[in-house]
Amino acid sequence: MEFETEHIPIQEVVLNFTTNVRLFVKREDLIHPFVSGNKFRKLTYNLAEAKTLQQHTLLTFGGAFSNHIVAVAAAGKLHGFKTIGIIRGEELIDKIDQNPTLQFAKKNGMQFKFVTRQQYREKTAKTFLAQLTQEFGRFYSIPEGGTNDLAVKGCAEIITENEKNFDVVCCAVGTGGTIAGLSHGAYSQQQILGFPALKGDFLQQEISQYTSKDNWTLINDYHFGGYGKVSDELITFINQFKQQTNIPLDPIYTGKMLFGIIDLIKKGYFAKQNRILAIHTGGLQGIVGMNQKLERKGHKTIV
Repeated sequence: MEFETEHIPIQEVVLNFTTNVRLFVKREDLIHPFVSGNKFRKLTYNLAEAKTLQQHTLLTFGGAFSNHIVAVAAAGKLHGFKTIGIIRGEELIDKIDQNPTLQFAKKNGMQFKFVTRQQYREKTAKTFLAQLTQEFGRFYSIPEGGTNDLAVKGCAEIITENEKNFDVVCCAVGTGGTIAGLSHGAYSQQQILGFPALKGDFLQQEISQYTSKDNWTLINDYHFGGYGKVSDELITFINQFKQQTNIPLDPIYTGKMLFGIIDLIKKGYFAKQNRILAIHTGGLQGIVGMNQKLERKGHKTIV
């Protein structure tokens, strides 16, 4: 995908408690409004491979508010692919117009198949993929969240010579492709910290499938109860961070990561004079849907 990646801004965050270290954010979210951050990186080589294989349809998987679904729909339209989304939750079939993520994907030409949660768990099974081939014809399959070897190759390119002088590189972790890529792309002196948005210890094993390096660590204390879970404390942090820095954060990934980084800075986790780089992986489209949920529950929303 031919988007501008040469001059992605790296913005320093100066707060009154960051005096012992220097904190920066690489604004990968600015690559493209909808195919941004790690989604752009993950799709770059997958789209090239689909073209090489002369495939005309991309099929992928995701939930109701998936950044990945939005990115595949937008990238498919930009590059002339038909797109199909296998969506978790058959109850959503008549709720597309109430869901900003699905609405956007539909406007960009994505065709949906809604499946039960039980069916969705079979998404990597050969029999399920064979059924989908029978139903839709030939397609290029992209996994949920976009993580595969080609995605990891794309994410390795996040770290360039411009990032050579950072001691620690941080990212949010969903399916593990981004941190695996950063592990490959890192310079020898750099340590990679991952902040999982999901609860549970299974990610260690998932990530190890894509990198044999030992330059990465998962910090499991900032998932706020699990994927899609947020709190008033997190929402307050996101709003204050944007007010202080003019950097918007999403509540599922980057908000939790920056909350974690800043908490660790306050606790003295990092060595003095460390230069810390946080990768902004995008995902801002999810804010509208999250705000709808928060409003229904009477909670404060993201501004």
